[in-house]
Amino acid sequence: MLIHNAYFWLRKDLSVDERATFEAELRLLAKSSFIENDYTGSTAPTPEREVTDHSFDFATSFHFKDLSDHEAYQKDCPSHMRFISTCKSYFEKVIVYDLEPLKKDSSKGH
Repeated sequence: MLIHNAYFWLRKDLSVDERATFEAELRLLAKSSFIENDYTGSTAPTPEREVTDHSFDFATSFHFKDLSDHEAYQKDCPSHMRFISTCKSYFEKVIVYDLEPLKKDSSKGH
């Protein structure tokens, strides 16, 4: 499994319609056949703490079966290409964190 997390900081001057388009395109993107599971949303209303970053506007967490599905999504997925072409002018910054989950520790009996 591979988990692909993308954090977006939108331009401050976006219109209501542009912001709605960005959100709609994120929802469409999450329906890609390459994605096994997805979580898409905006900053949660958790308490302020030194280690918590509430500065982003939207984020996605897409779970892929393996690296090959992730690579196909990056290079061959029409939904991903559409999202980039439609929305890249809407955000000032994007940061991606990809992770490979640790294997379950079978010695704990869970």
